[in-house]
Amino acid sequence: MTTMTMMKDHSKNKIMKQIAIFVSGNGTNCENLIRYFKDSDEIRVALVLSNKADAYALVRAQKLGVETAVMGKKDFMDPEKILPLLRSHSIDFIVLAGFLLFIPNFLIEAYDHRMINLHPALLPKFGGKGMWGHHVHEAVKAAGETETGMTVHWVSADIDGGQIIAQYRTPLLPTDTPEDIATKEHELEMAYFPKVVEETVLRS
Repeated sequence: MTTMTMMKDHSKNKIMKQIAIFVSGNGTNCENLIRYFKDSDEIRVALVLSNKADAYALVRAQKLGVETAVMGKKDFMDPEKILPLLRSHSIDFIVLAGFLLFIPNFLIEAYDHRMINLHPALLPKFGGKGMWGHHVHEAVKAAGETETGMTVHWVSADIDGGQIIAQYRTPLLPTDTPEDIATKEHELEMAYFPKVVEETVLRS
């Protein structure tokens, strides 16, 4: 006589974390995150939001079947507009991936330790107002840095001032141009950002 033990499948009882990605530009990190979580049974990219209607990130997300939304600065700063949108998608966690609008305090409070930002430098260096995109890499070059990197940090009321979650570094050569620096830093983002997001979301 054969005895079979039935194992209960707990995976069906898991509650997936729903994340929103906020982005203003091309969206390579956005697409990388969507692809990374495509087959996950724990995390789902439920919404991609941009403040720019022509952000190519929206096209990338739509092609991969992710719902998108566009919200200008005025509406984004209005809790009666942005919070209901996030609630309608059951958003548990927000990822800023090249999002250039200032984050209002009400949203930081609503997503306390549930909102992270990717910064293309080794904070606290080269952070703060005006330090985004090519401005960062030009500043790194001008300072004669021997390394650069990426930082993932919690979003706080201080621009780029939230607690650091993770940093990854890459060496620089004296001959590297700002474009070379950008390329090296972006390679780090492609390699490590999704895993940092995953670990942080699952701990939250």
